[in-house]
Amino acid sequence: MIEKITSHKRFWQGQGPSLILIPPSRAGLYDLNDYPRRFRDPQVMWKTEMKRAQAVIGWPTDGIPTIRPNLGVITIPAMAGQSFQTPENSMPWPGDPMSVEEIRAIRNSGLMTSDVFKLAADFYQIHRESNNKPISAYLPDTQGVFDIAHLLYGDEIFYSLLDTEEGNWFTELMEISLDLYLRTSEAFKVVMEEDPETMIHGHGTEQGVYFPQAGVRVSEDTATLLSPEMIEECILPYIRRSVQPFGGGFLHYCGVHPTLFDQFTGIPEIKAIDLGNPEKYDTSYLLERCAETKTALYSRIAAEPGEDWREYTNRIGSLVASTGARVILRPLVFPESHEECSEMLELWHELTSK
Repeated sequence: MIEKITSHKRFWQGQGPSLILIPPSRAGLYDLNDYPRRFRDPQVMWKTEMKRAQAVIGWPTDGIPTIRPNLGVITIPAMAGQSFQTPENSMPWPGDPMSVEEIRAIRNSGLMTSDVFKLAADFYQIHRESNNKPISAYLPDTQGVFDIAHLLYGDEIFYSLLDTEEGNWFTELMEISLDLYLRTSEAFKVVMEEDPETMIHGHGTEQGVYFPQAGVRVSEDTATLLSPEMIEECILPYIRRSVQPFGGGFLHYCGVHPTLFDQFTGIPEIKAIDLGNPEKYDTSYLLERCAETKTALYSRIAAEPGEDWREYTNRIGSLVASTGARVILRPLVFPESHEECSEMLELWHELTSK
């Protein structure tokens, strides 16, 4: 792990090649078999996550083997008291929205006494006591401030956005959600024994990347439903305020929006960005924008029809070199054998070192 962290530090300093996280198998992103039992049993959750991560040890990839308590998007709202469901063959889903009075009470709630926080804390303790040093634990799924507000209050939040009066409920809701994000993120970092302004992050996968100047991650999927003006006024300031105490952050969003990528990559505190739907964007433009803003594209990148792994690696690697972007590639096309994955890793490094 020390060797990989050293190479990742060089990457963030603009030295050496871009990084590639070649998966050791074609397994799905999440294993949902018997998930409700795993959700409520940290030991079973840990064993399942460890099985995935152990396959990365010794595999030809730039990634660090990683695990997390895979508790889903309900993690922070559930800590604040929102109900949730754990249906079969599905990730958890939030229950009914909370009332204004219930949301206001969150400021005084004991987040670390919640059942969901205890599940996460037990997971991290199990891993720490296992002494599996080649494998690093990382943050659970922490949504961004606006996503948290949407989960807590439901679709009524869009009507609240129209209230422009000073001291309106939308602003109060966002301030409560920001406080909730900050307190939960700090609590996770403490129980993980991770430095506040650094992290290893795997973004739901079995391998991750060391961040020397960013300590948290955010997801802001709901922002795709807003106008550019609303995003500028109501979303971006809260993203900045949420990650500043941690030295910066990693950001993810799903969907497509005409200006959102430009707006998110324009946030200086966001060190890397991931796309849930890379196929909906022009790859050349993504790389050009990331090079312009010095934002790392830590993401899958869409393949073209019929591409094999060599064609895919050559095309993306050449684009990275020509644009000057810094990329942490989660490839969508890759071989299966150890030998060919070693070739892919070497080819990627050769192309992106130029």
